[in-house]
Amino acid sequence: MSRMRSLLMIVAVCCLTAPLGWTADPPPAKQLPSAGKQTEMKFKTSDGAEVSYLLYLPSDFDAQRSGLPLVLFLHGRGESNGPLSLVTMWGPPQMAARGDKLPYILVSPQCPKEDQWRSPTQQTRLGELLEAMVETYKADRQRLYLTGLSMGGSGSWRMAADHPERFAAVIPICGRGNVEDAVKMKNVPIWTWVGDQDGVYADNVAMHAALKAAGSQQARLTALEHVGHNSWSAAYGTPDLTNWMLAQKRSN
Repeated sequence: MSRMRSLLMIVAVCCLTAPLGWTADPPPAKQLPSAGKQTEMKFKTSDGAEVSYLLYLPSDFDAQRSGLPLVLFLHGRGESNGPLSLVTMWGPPQMAARGDKLPYILVSPQCPKEDQWRSPTQQTRLGELLEAMVETYKADRQRLYLTGLSMGGSGSWRMAADHPERFAAVIPICGRGNVEDAVKMKNVPIWTWVGDQDGVYADNVAMHAALKAAGSQQARLTALEHVGHNSWSAAYGTPDLTNWMLAQKRSN
């Protein structure tokens, strides 16, 4: 009996001293969000903030060997002012919410209404969230994609300029970038979308021209005729956009 008690005590001590929380290994299956649907999640950043985000795992997701592409989607200003469910209004989160079967992991965070995606604070938090998602769900680091609309388009330009080595392709829609950053992104496939009646039209044309002048061979621009700020409906509704995106892969 005394030997049995000793064994039980050893087991108990091991359980108490086991590390808590997720590591780079995938979480146990029972803790995984349901595959094939979008789930509301929260992420704690190094500065103590809590980022709310939507996570979509494809129906064929395998926690042991994912290797799936991952898309980071950044919403526009209007989707900051309310519950997380507002993020499903447009783009890939809207597709997931209506039941489309997406062939990639989708991460769609919500920006605080008092801040914006291109701010240094949000850029740092986005970087931490992206890294955590890649590690936790074993995404393919050669196929990480970034896209956003309006405020999210601006945030996409900023993130692509600061971390061009991270992304296989970037799709900024009606945002604002800095032409001086073009040289940093010349090796990243970028497809820019904007309406020709949008107030940011000239900015987007200038960004595309700057990319080409910097030597980019993979920059594309779609300027939609007679369209104002909402160029994202047409962009995300174009099947060729997803096909083009998923065909891009980093070589190193």
